[in-house]
Amino acid sequence: MFDFDKLTDRSDTLSYKWDVKEGELPMWVADMDFEVAPPIKSAIVKRAEHGIFGYTATPDAYFEAISSYWERRHGYKIPTEHMIYSNGVVAAISSIVRKLTTPAENVLIQAPVYNIFYNSILNNGRNVLSSDLVYDGAEYSIDFADLEEKLSRPQTSLMILCNPHNPVGRIWTREELARIGSLCHKYGVTVLSDEIHCDLTVPGKGYLPFAAVNEECRSISVSAVASSKTFNIAGLQSACVYAADPVLRHKVWRGINTDEVGEPNAFAMTANIAAFTECDGWVDKMLEYVFENKSIACDFINSNINGMKASFSEATYLLWIDISGVATDSVDFCEKLRESTGLYLCDGAEYGECGRSFVRMNLATQRSRVLDGLERLKRGAEQYTKDEK
Repeated sequence: MFDFDKLTDRSDTLSYKWDVKEGELPMWVADMDFEVAPPIKSAIVKRAEHGIFGYTATPDAYFEAISSYWERRHGYKIPTEHMIYSNGVVAAISSIVRKLTTPAENVLIQAPVYNIFYNSILNNGRNVLSSDLVYDGAEYSIDFADLEEKLSRPQTSLMILCNPHNPVGRIWTREELARIGSLCHKYGVTVLSDEIHCDLTVPGKGYLPFAAVNEECRSISVSAVASSKTFNIAGLQSACVYAADPVLRHKVWRGINTDEVGEPNAFAMTANIAAFTECDGWVDKMLEYVFENKSIACDFINSNINGMKASFSEATYLLWIDISGVATDSVDFCEKLRESTGLYLCDGAEYGECGRSFVRMNLATQRSRVLDGLERLKRGAEQYTKDEK
């Protein structure tokens, strides 16, 4: 029904991901290479045929579609009156950092984590305070003693939670989330939960929205969700932020509107409503395909590339690869990998110093490209090892 093996040429489309040299294979930024689900394409084409693309309103149908989708797929009904439209999750995060904190305050993150969090914090004159995740050689966990110490600092006012976590792929448990909520409530820290990867979980395994854990978590949090990763429509610049607490929600609303990042483009509403109401079947098949890619990649790396280790994670279409047996500086490794093989990956140092001996690989692409990328990674690792001797 859906052909995820179809190779669609993205050159000459102003693609941020595919603006590369001929012969290069980009597997870096979190952007799928799959064509959108048919209902989304049909809705956009129909809207385009109208021929007028003026200022666009945010209809109730948009929020209702999100609420229905979350209840259907995640077992949590978000009241529509708790929702606020934003041009994107990143735009919302930066706006919320500005509105809910003051310059020189600490914003806590859990490195290695999405690199743009650092930008949103530092560019607004706040301090990055990381409670690094603990890596045991196979998976990551939270150091709750360290987390509590840093949350307790008087200047810590906001925690940005990545749920599920990018890039390590952890789905946080109810117990972990409840403990985070309890600590943040204890020390008066607001939680901003970035849940943009929430749908991208291994088939049969769901994620738990932070606000759904308990009343304590719900009352102290703002959550950000979007269709962009799941449905591959990041270029339409749309997201939704929600908060149960009315005072917190009003502050977020004021911040987003002060920054003028609360108005949709002419195609955003049409595409989102179609995505959230008509595309569940496409999502299910996409997840099967992507996580088969992840399984194939893990098996290949662990069996064929000496000095590298890939652990199968239950969330995101991204693979976090430990390259410490080949290189300790992922920046240098990725530069030389691209030069020698054309494979373009993200260096782990982008996500914090504790990620320096890792690379991130995007597997939301056609199986043939995944296999090609793995062979290039193998060749590049062998060449790097040879050159370093």
